[in-house]
Amino acid sequence: MCGIVGVVGSRNATDILMQGLEKLEYRGYDSAGIFVTTEAGRSKLVKSVGRIADLREKIGIDVAGTAGIGHTRWATHGKPSEDNAHPHTSTSGRFVLVHNGVIENFVELREEYLANDTFKGQTDTEIAIHLIAKFAEEEGLDTLAAFKKALGLIKGSYAFALMDIKNPDVIYVAKNKSPLLIGLGDGYNMVCSDAMAMIRETSEFMEIHDKELVILTKDSVTVTDYAGNVIERPSYTAELDLSDIGKGTYPFYMLKEIDEQPTVMRKLISTYADENGAMKVDAEIVKAVQEADRIYIIAAGTSYNAGFGAKIMLEALTNTPVELGVASEWGYGMPLLSKKPFFIFLSQSGETADSRQVLVKVNELGLPSLTVTNVPGSTLSREATYTMLIGAGPEIAVASTKAYTGQIATLAFLAKAVGEADGKEEAKEFELVKELSLVAQSIEATLSEKEKIAQIVKENLLTTRNAFYIGRKQDYFVAMEASLKLKEISYVQCEGFAAGELKHGTISLIEKDTPVLALISNNPEVAAHTRGNVMETVARGSSAIVIVEQGQEREGDDIIVNAVHPYLSAISMVIPTQLIAYETSMQRGLDVDKPRNLAKAVTVE
Repeated sequence: MCGIVGVVGSRNATDILMQGLEKLEYRGYDSAGIFVTTEAGRSKLVKSVGRIADLREKIGIDVAGTAGIGHTRWATHGKPSEDNAHPHTSTSGRFVLVHNGVIENFVELREEYLANDTFKGQTDTEIAIHLIAKFAEEEGLDTLAAFKKALGLIKGSYAFALMDIKNPDVIYVAKNKSPLLIGLGDGYNMVCSDAMAMIRETSEFMEIHDKELVILTKDSVTVTDYAGNVIERPSYTAELDLSDIGKGTYPFYMLKEIDEQPTVMRKLISTYADENGAMKVDAEIVKAVQEADRIYIIAAGTSYNAGFGAKIMLEALTNTPVELGVASEWGYGMPLLSKKPFFIFLSQSGETADSRQVLVKVNELGLPSLTVTNVPGSTLSREATYTMLIGAGPEIAVASTKAYTGQIATLAFLAKAVGEADGKEEAKEFELVKELSLVAQSIEATLSEKEKIAQIVKENLLTTRNAFYIGRKQDYFVAMEASLKLKEISYVQCEGFAAGELKHGTISLIEKDTPVLALISNNPEVAAHTRGNVMETVARGSSAIVIVEQGQEREGDDIIVNAVHPYLSAISMVIPTQLIAYETSMQRGLDVDKPRNLAKAVTVE
């Protein structure tokens, strides 16, 4: 959600800001704006509802400067409008602010300190900038002191970048819970929500921790706590490549990222196994899992579904019960835990605010934790006890694909390593490198069926309002993810159901031509039952689509997926459903990569 960019000391400030905002489009937004100023104090503020392209059309040659801040907004307080778009200014115009996050006590602050102020919009951010201006202009505090005083009153999550046109060569930065980085340039410095925003300018970044304040000039970066104590922190090099971020010849990032999944599988093999197939998982992580009496997987959205996709495998190979937790629920109600819990946090971005809320409590309890993420140096990665990286490369499309399959594959390496350390025969016999190579081949085979899948979509999903995915056991878990993918980018109301549960009420929703997509992996124990459930829906007029793994196929089945090890079927079976979601969205003429109302990184609770 939302994106911040800022730069000080560059004659190319407008270009840097706009390029940075374009790189942050994947995060989800509904309006955008930039503020630029020169060393002489001449400044310009431009805001627009809609896409970055709409903002660019409003920027003339006079919008130039050596410093500035920019923002993409995803509406929380107030509808999308130019008045609610960032950057926000104080009444006098002296102070300019961009903000990610949610100020929880903004109503109380407005009533206590700003009762006589007039506001242009409805955002919590406007309260913050008026508060800073009040302390500076009415109480005579300098900008830094006014900012600190405001920070002492504000409750909630925030990433702030503040400018004062009386001191245009400084950007003041602070954060709490919301992600923010400092980018180090040659003769200029930057601030951004995501390294991707500034990777064209630099690969050298510095972390900012919660409740730290940064004073940014073209020649210096000063980090302090709110008490003013200076903090020394080394920079790090971001492992990103501009070529990874581009779409290349693809019409949408999502299709590119679906196609990259065989490569992700093979890269994980090289990361977590040596040339002889032996596991290269950190021994400390393995030991921590061995000592646990229960594994708690905490996640949200697609990552939550990935946890279910790995659950059966984890329990079988580690001989440890696995419990899934919805992060947004656990943050407010931690259930009764086992005596020796081990927490695994799944997050593509590593910045999911709901998950971090749980991790903070886990750390307070002194419990061990592991973050499985795609983003090195992310908040969840830094704050957990251990990290395992997916290494899938940037995932730009809002609908996650390669991160989902990468998370399950990464957990497979963890499960096998723990099982082998426990001397479990099943783990020793599970030839993960070989099996994951077969998964990569299975994915490639499915990817070659794009035209066939496109035709299935055209005949069954182009105009429907509703659809259902059904499956049993592992296929039910895949159905959950498949339905989420379809609904989030095509806006088809779709639900994933345990196939046997349809007849316990939901089958009442089946009517003529309702698409029912059945997932049947190579599990003879449940395959026949799922087919029986399909026939129950057909008898009520459904349009049935059968996605089946080799070994259980029958004449007339729609999509046949190459057989893989049962532990990994959640990876191969999800691929056709990703393509179905993609094709449905594209054929309906929608923006596949940027579905309405959604954001890539959900950084507010």
